Amino acid sequence: MRRTIAALLAALLLAGLPAGADAPKLVLDAAIAWTDAWEHFGGWSGVHVSPDGRSFVTISDKGSFAEGVLERGPDGTLTAAKLTRRGRLHGIDGSLLGESESETDAEGLAVDDRGRAYVSFERFHRVRRYDDLAGAATRLPAHPDFRRLQTNSGLETLALDADGTLYAIPERSGALDRPFPVYRLLDGRWDKRWSIRRDGTFLPVDGDFGPDGRFYLLERDFRWLGGFATRVRRFDVGPDGFTDEVTLLRTDFGALDNMEGLAAWRDPQGRIRVTLLSDDNFFVLQRTMFAEFILEGG
Repeated sequence: MRRTIAALLAALLLAGLPAGADAPKLVLDAAIAWTDAWEHFGGWSGVHVSPDGRSFVTISDKGSFAEGVLERGPDGTLTAAKLTRRGRLHGIDGSLLGESESETDAEGLAVDDRGRAYVSFERFHRVRRYDDLAGAATRLPAHPDFRRLQTNSGLETLALDADGTLYAIPERSGALDRPFPVYRLLDGRWDKRWSIRRDGTFLPVDGDFGPDGRFYLLERDFRWLGGFATRVRRFDVGPDGFTDEVTLLRTDFGALDNMEGLAAWRDPQGRIRVTLLSDDNFFVLQRTMFAEFILEGG
């Protein structure tokens, strides 16, 4: 069944691959469903994959977290995802987050080398650090812009670079011709000098710094009669911001689901893999799935 799904998605994705045999592109390697009977299962957004590609962490817009293992075949192809730990997120006072969306809507996730998780929330726009996702949160500074973000379009993207600098990007920029602001937590304050070019109606939902030092940005678009389209852009990072933009993937509407999590890592063969995870919105016609790609063409 997994290979049937992968073959179907490969055909659907073909039209979205960059032109040219040598152009850098993401090529689908596997697509699998992830299911569980847990009542809070679903709504997964940001995802972190371990450097060896064998485990993952994710957070949900219902204020939950999940950890699991990624099972692989002899060639490294993803075959299954299995839950190993789950729980509810807590506030800075150690109590469970409330049931309202303003408390629980976790969207962005980044994990540092010490295993500490950084989580961004929207509606009540904030960023928190968790030394243990099952424990109390630590408050991080806020930028004055955060309180002015749209209710359901907050800090969807969190990422940590090799130096441990935290980056946050909101889902919307406020206008089609306005770049997306990039907030960097420098010396305890959010810096806003950088931005990312907005291109069309795609909106950023997650990002990660890959093992090559480049920034991989996951974006989505939506049409009521077509479903979701997925795009991944890659950027070099210089002293003045993001440069050398390349589109690695752009799918047709409906080819994948509502992909909201991205992790970039290097496999034992030296190839960069990009793992995507979908948010099913707790809607019966959507699904929770992992889709994994291999970077080809440099």
